[in-house]
Amino acid sequence: MSSATSRFDLLRRHRRWVLALAVLALLTQLAVAMVTTAVEQTPTIDEPVYAGTAVVYLEQHSLRYNAEHPPLGKLVIASGLAFADVHLDPAFAGDQTQLGREVLYESGQDPWRLMLLARLPVIVLTLLFGLVVFAFATDLAGAVGGVAALALYAFSPDIIAHGSLATLDVPAAGFVLTSVWLVWRARARPTLYLPLAGLALGAALATKMSTLAAVPVLLLLGVLSVWRCRRLLWLVAAAAVIAVGVVWLSYLAVDPRLRWETPAGLPPAQGLRALVGWLPFPQPYRDGMRLQFGLEDQVWSGFLFGRLYTGSLWYYLPAALLVKTPLGALALWIAGAVVLLAVRRLRPAAQYVLLPTAVLLAAAMTGHRDLGARYAIFVPMFLAVAAAGLVVVRRRWAHAALAVLVAFAAVSSLRTFPYYLPYSNEAFGGPADTHLHLHDSNVDWGQDLGRLGDRLRQRYPGERIWLVYKGSGVPSAYGIAAADPFAVPPEDMRGLLVVSDSAAAKADARLAGLLGSSTPVDEVGHSITIYRRS
Repeated sequence: MSSATSRFDLLRRHRRWVLALAVLALLTQLAVAMVTTAVEQTPTIDEPVYAGTAVVYLEQHSLRYNAEHPPLGKLVIASGLAFADVHLDPAFAGDQTQLGREVLYESGQDPWRLMLLARLPVIVLTLLFGLVVFAFATDLAGAVGGVAALALYAFSPDIIAHGSLATLDVPAAGFVLTSVWLVWRARARPTLYLPLAGLALGAALATKMSTLAAVPVLLLLGVLSVWRCRRLLWLVAAAAVIAVGVVWLSYLAVDPRLRWETPAGLPPAQGLRALVGWLPFPQPYRDGMRLQFGLEDQVWSGFLFGRLYTGSLWYYLPAALLVKTPLGALALWIAGAVVLLAVRRLRPAAQYVLLPTAVLLAAAMTGHRDLGARYAIFVPMFLAVAAAGLVVVRRRWAHAALAVLVAFAAVSSLRTFPYYLPYSNEAFGGPADTHLHLHDSNVDWGQDLGRLGDRLRQRYPGERIWLVYKGSGVPSAYGIAAADPFAVPPEDMRGLLVVSDSAAAKADARLAGLLGSSTPVDEVGHSITIYRRS
């Protein structure tokens, strides 16, 4: 017997250990990337609001802040902040933006530590969703497919970027993925898995209202999964009741008395929006949906491929995903989707993997806020599972292509470390050029204020600083003493002009004039550019 054969037999005998080590290695890589990112980044625009609301939940058991989102995601964040000795003045009466600033910068606590504590529970959830990706793909294509899917998930720059933040996008998408996987498993054991699917769906609905688009799909898939079961109606109804119950419990966990006053000035719910009044959810949930409608009705501006525009573009999210997904992953997504549709044994799985992805993406594309690929963060989750289907193709070239493309995606991800938020793939110039194509949470979400403070102290001590910062952080908290460039005539400005790339992308005539008469000399985190004025 050759030594190669002996090694192969040894691997087969210890297959479970090899598989466990592979999963552990991938999750460890994901954890290291997310924790490093969480430690190094200052608060993004949305995080202070969620962190502040979480503190109000803990201390005052009040639902009055951030009603446009249900409580569960912020309760997850609160589980980390419960370990911080932070207290809010009971007399505080500011809005939710002022609340975030009060908690992070006025409470006497270290904002770095507070943000890490807020982010850690989301990091843990993101790791657990990685296990769901692995399990789902393993069900479809075996252990090798499971490892391949987990690798795509663990090296996804968008998953790392948003899974390391105290925000709601990854938790909501991960709960939807979990519910779909459990409905898939309900085909074999409906009485066990369908109620669990209702639990996961309820968690998604209790995290972000945009997941309501998944409800009809999951109901349809639930019926398909238990079609031959005599207790079909009972099981589907039980799952639906459990999902609704989770939403109610998330509100009651904050305030058992469910004290709530409908905010003044809510937009009227007319047409199809009037159906909101029929939803079996608490009044704060229904009013929160009306707040979301009001946000959607505002006039937003966007930036795509160097073009600044008003309104929204229907193709914005697919275009953003094209820029922000590793090329190897894009190729595997397409190949996996084709295989799911073409291979007979995998066609039933296509309904569970591709249909939710398509419906959720179509719903997200109707939104009026072109602010980032994070609104489609479910795509890299579901399509990582789809890519595992390539394993069932009985051709050596298919397996070789899978290995090479996974490795290509991993290398592309590792090259951007630790700047995952501004990632773009090699076809679009990498993270240094992302700001030329996209803006906001795709590249510059206020996350590099701390890095900017370090850069200014190290390279430009004593220089006069003029700052245009797009974010929720407080510059002075990171040692940045800067002036407003619009407070003086342009000819009186000397020194360094520091501008967030999202602000530059949407520059008005005044800022554009300042940028045109300044010389770029440095950049920070691929999201902030430093110019010199002389």
